[in-house]
Amino acid sequence: MNFLEVFVNSYSSYADYLWSEISFNSEPWYQNYFWLLIILSLVVWLLESLFPWRKDQPLIRKDFWIDILYMFFNFFIFNLVIFIAFCNLTSQVFIDGFGAGLSTLALINIQEYPEWAQLLIFFVTTDFIQWFTHVLLHRFDFLWRFHRVHHSVEEMGFAAHLRYHWMENVIYTPMKYIMVMLIGGFHPEQAFIVYYISIAIGHINHANIGWSYGPLKYIFNNPKMHIWHHAYYLPENHKNGANFAISLSVWDYIFRTNYIPHSGRDIKLGFENIERYPKNFFKQLYSGFGK
Repeated sequence: MNFLEVFVNSYSSYADYLWSEISFNSEPWYQNYFWLLIILSLVVWLLESLFPWRKDQPLIRKDFWIDILYMFFNFFIFNLVIFIAFCNLTSQVFIDGFGAGLSTLALINIQEYPEWAQLLIFFVTTDFIQWFTHVLLHRFDFLWRFHRVHHSVEEMGFAAHLRYHWMENVIYTPMKYIMVMLIGGFHPEQAFIVYYISIAIGHINHANIGWSYGPLKYIFNNPKMHIWHHAYYLPENHKNGANFAISLSVWDYIFRTNYIPHSGRDIKLGFENIERYPKNFFKQLYSGFGK
């Protein structure tokens, strides 16, 4: 198959797959990303209404509908327009160049491990890669220009989790691909389980819920920790950000990037000159490419 065929087939295949999810025809049912994301979002939104941390914040907060638009754009539309074709072409390059797929680069094979161990290894390793990539997004100015979209949130809520620039998909996913290439023997079902757990944790971390999980806060990221990641004011020793955890807060405690000086419930969110940042969804899509 040549590159043009891979490119064209990627569009038609993903479009068919997405429609099968929307029309409840995907198999197996529990891998239906479209409706499971909607159900998860409604559940966390209900938790926000029942247990609001910032009680004066409206349930439909500032930029709520823009964040909902981001949720569907980043998870589905962007994949249809660009990303699936990009991934398939990359895989085809490896097949043509090395005579085999990406799995040939695996350093270890977890297939013989117990199921729980496979899931744990896959979850921990991919989460570390995402933590490391997140740190890079804050440390380098050309990456921060794109990441500012996520930090343009001024009122936290579950849907803020999925407000991010489409270029972050281009940055994050190759990094996760590297880890997947180095760990052989995992099954697509495991990837789905880990992926959905990560989405659920991310939704809760951004939600208007004052949870911290007691002693487990040193292991799992939580809303009271993540609110400080979005803080407008940070001390000089955290000028490039703090609390970079995606799912596991342990990385921040290990590498001393943790910062929780107090509750943080009513702190100002955003970044310097946020009032000049584009508020329009379409303007944010191409922000970061200029000054």
